[in-house]
Amino acid sequence: MAQARNAAPLALTMGDPAGIGPDITVSMWSRRAELKLPPLLVIACPATLLQRADRLGIELTIDRIDSAADAGSVGDGLPVLPLTNPVDAEAGKPDRANAAAIIESIERAVSMTVDGSANAVITNPIAKSELYAAGFAFPGHTEFLAELALRHYKTSHRPIMMLAGPRLRAVPVTVHIPLRSVPDALSTELVVETATITATDLKRRFGIAEPRLAVAGLNPHAGEDGALGSEDNDIVRPAVSRLRSAGIDAFGPLPADTMFHDAARSRYDAAICMYHDQALIPAKALGFDDTVNTTLGLPFIRTSPDHGTAFNIAGTGAARPDSLIAAIRLAAAMTAANAGEPD
Repeated sequence: MAQARNAAPLALTMGDPAGIGPDITVSMWSRRAELKLPPLLVIACPATLLQRADRLGIELTIDRIDSAADAGSVGDGLPVLPLTNPVDAEAGKPDRANAAAIIESIERAVSMTVDGSANAVITNPIAKSELYAAGFAFPGHTEFLAELALRHYKTSHRPIMMLAGPRLRAVPVTVHIPLRSVPDALSTELVVETATITATDLKRRFGIAEPRLAVAGLNPHAGEDGALGSEDNDIVRPAVSRLRSAGIDAFGPLPADTMFHDAARSRYDAAICMYHDQALIPAKALGFDDTVNTTLGLPFIRTSPDHGTAFNIAGTGAARPDSLIAAIRLAAAMTAANAGEPD
């Protein structure tokens, strides 16, 4: 029988065990008393976490658990659900032999969240190149999570990336494609779909009753009425009109260079941007250490630190857990906002 949503822990994945995922996990846990974090568990290799804690000079006790239900009834140690696949990781040296364990951790976190024994999925960073070499067939975390949602719910879902920080929420319409490909990839339908999913999840997951969306233009000065490119008039403006006709408080297209100062940000709840860097540069500039990558459009809650594996500093003590802590707090807040609503 699934736990009640408000009693279930958050499920934190291992990420790539050679990266900074273990560093920030044990560092976060060492500060649990001051942070007053919600209940959580880690799906990982206990030996890897203990080895990394020892290397960082952090005292760590682990409570091995058999299920999510055990997370709240153990001692004072970090609740860890051990993986069935082996892990042999050295800090800073990624190894494709760990791919099966990395994937297992994600799959089990999603399964527990789907069946209600966990409240949300929080993912530590992965190195996609190592997973590709091992046969991983997805561009990244987000697409894999969408596939897992399809497996569990038998319906397709369009995942949307949002960078959510204390000063800005930003959503890119196109994500990991070359800049030269962006104009051809954009369409009115894609902008409308992205913004609609964003508005829906701002209501459902963030508790914002009437979300306000600022829609960026693609070109400098939002195209200068066609003088600097036709995409803003031909694609973005009709999308905004359709959104407003659907009852969504969207406005634009706006020149991106005037969208992100303090006064401008006070007028909206999320910025809909046309490409990756248009969204992520201001999001990270305004809150690099406490901004969270969260996936909208899924039937479960997923958050993640907004940084990568950082193999070059793994095991050195230089990695800060701030974004992971923010991801945990946001997952708990999204769970609370979503309480009582079916997924």
